[in-house]
Amino acid sequence: MNSCIKQSLFKEKTMKNKFVFIAFVMSFSIKFYAQNIEIDSTATVGLTEVIVIGKRTLKNKKQVKPLSSIDDYLEQSNKITMIKRGNYAWEASINNMLSERLSITIDGMQIFGACTDKMDPITSYVDVSNLSEVEITSGQQGAKNGSTIGGGIDLKLQKSSLEKEEFNIGVDMGYEGNSNSRNISSELNYSNNKFFTNIDGIYRKSDNYFAGGGKEILFSQFEKYNVSGVAGVKTGDHSTLIGSVIYDKATNVGYPALTMDVSLAEALIASVSFEKDSILEIINKWETKVYYNTITHIMDDTKRPDVPVHMDMPGWSDTFGFYSKMYAKKDKHNLLFNFNGYYNKSLAEMTMYPNDPNENLMFMLTWPDVRTFYTGLYGEDEFLIGNNKTLKFTARFGVQNATIADDFGLNSLRIFYPDLENSKTRFTFNLSSQYEMAIQKTKLFFNVGYGERVPSVTEAYGFYLYNSFDNYDYIGNPYLKNEKSLEANISVNRSVKKWTFGAEVSGFYMMDYIIGKTDPDLVGMTIGADGVRIYEALDDATILTTNFNASYKIIPSLNINGMIGYNLGNDNNGNNLPLISPFTYRATLHFKKNLFDADLNVNGAGKQTNYSAYFGENETESYMVLNVSASYNFYFGSQKLFVKAGVENIFDTNYSTYADWNNISRMGRNGYINVSYLIR
Repeated sequence: MNSCIKQSLFKEKTMKNKFVFIAFVMSFSIKFYAQNIEIDSTATVGLTEVIVIGKRTLKNKKQVKPLSSIDDYLEQSNKITMIKRGNYAWEASINNMLSERLSITIDGMQIFGACTDKMDPITSYVDVSNLSEVEITSGQQGAKNGSTIGGGIDLKLQKSSLEKEEFNIGVDMGYEGNSNSRNISSELNYSNNKFFTNIDGIYRKSDNYFAGGGKEILFSQFEKYNVSGVAGVKTGDHSTLIGSVIYDKATNVGYPALTMDVSLAEALIASVSFEKDSILEIINKWETKVYYNTITHIMDDTKRPDVPVHMDMPGWSDTFGFYSKMYAKKDKHNLLFNFNGYYNKSLAEMTMYPNDPNENLMFMLTWPDVRTFYTGLYGEDEFLIGNNKTLKFTARFGVQNATIADDFGLNSLRIFYPDLENSKTRFTFNLSSQYEMAIQKTKLFFNVGYGERVPSVTEAYGFYLYNSFDNYDYIGNPYLKNEKSLEANISVNRSVKKWTFGAEVSGFYMMDYIIGKTDPDLVGMTIGADGVRIYEALDDATILTTNFNASYKIIPSLNINGMIGYNLGNDNNGNNLPLISPFTYRATLHFKKNLFDADLNVNGAGKQTNYSAYFGENETESYMVLNVSASYNFYFGSQKLFVKAGVENIFDTNYSTYADWNNISRMGRNGYINVSYLIR
């Protein structure tokens, strides 16, 4: 059944306190910021981080592994933490906020998972073979493609350019010893001045992995393949028509931290877009896209032993959408407008099969066929106000209507809400302003913002969704208010000779914070559950995130970089919010000489003492993990062979982090090798 998001209990706080909090962060928060993640290459501007993934050039700049999952890539970001329920399909968290509070898109397209248990985050339906880069934005800078509180992730598809001729074929193979993981992918890329195409496919299969000390983590296996194609044709001197399709299918996916596994997770994602450059003197580019995606997700527990009552839980999500983006420049102003919309259908059900064949099956609609229609307009103006000084203003206004289309599901919710109407319309606003200044080798960035989001389908309409984290069944609340957030961020980075260093502080004050609260009068549906919780909009909560980064070039071929971070999350009574990262650190010693690269990496965390027992958390112990890797490039004319090998968790440490669902242990010692071959 469902593992719902849990955030802590919030109580009263006056409006005066809200403005005092923001004023405090604006006045005293100082961030020195230096992003040094070089997965393949990255760039950071203000609150935006870009992770470059494209493998066609097979760059070896500290690439994680040529066949790393998208989850591995995202976990290298300073802005993202991945919540793990097993060895597959991790859930991204930005600023200690999970997917309900984020805007996650694929090439600007809205996609919604079909699992009530959050086993299928949007990132699980693409793979590194599809992508050129990932754009990660914090807070209201992530509102470009949709309403958000915590930030945004846009997974950008790989597309060749019509400006140069290109033909290459790539093959990648990888093996990991701990889980007997086998990975293989191939791609073909072709382009000339009139046409381009990118075709790729990837296959992954993994057995159960072993935690530190050799304990096998049962039900952590998975099998997946993904194929995609993108093609574009030039339709005029300044116009291009582009089509894309992705098919992703995962089977036999185990989730050791949950009570159920996944027999099928399948997605089809398709789009057609039209791009035109140099329309008018001030309009640089206009892009319009229409898209469709459909997801099927089936949970069952037939492979689990000693299950009191077997059940299956299929879910479906279908989305039709569009966006139209216009980029313009007028004097010192760079403008962006995005008019977008989507129509989504979310349906999930549960069937329980009693052990006694004479008893009737039990059937529920856990998502009652909710039809969501959204339209929104986003505007952005970035302009120079002096030498090396810029101001940026963004705004988004949205209208959303949600309708319960299934009468059986509507009547089920009316057990708790007798006067519930089948349709509700909401409005959302997102605003932000930024100031950026560069003085010699120092950059200052400051941002304030206000955001809103509507309750998710689960939070508004979920029906008896089991959360294995706190052992409660959850029921949605269609009368929830929109969740709101005030945010402030300030950062500075500086370079001094061989040093770069920086730090960042971000503060979020959230009002009408959506959280589950126990109803003592209700009895749980799930056998063994401690009770029932109903989502409520409590008064407020605060989250503070900080990190410090530094790097030093010891000699031209050797450098060291590191990061430390600390986070706090509380309600107004000082109670801890759940899933808030403790003190963490990471350091890498990187050596590069000609065609050879090597890394020695250490990462760890302090003891998690600020946990939320109310929502099922407990104290996690401190840990430290050491990893080593080396790679080499071989050239054969225009062809290239890239080999990388390494050992993760060298000392076979047995550990789990605050982000591991139900304290599921992470992988122990793992040796791996990856080979990539490029023909061009």
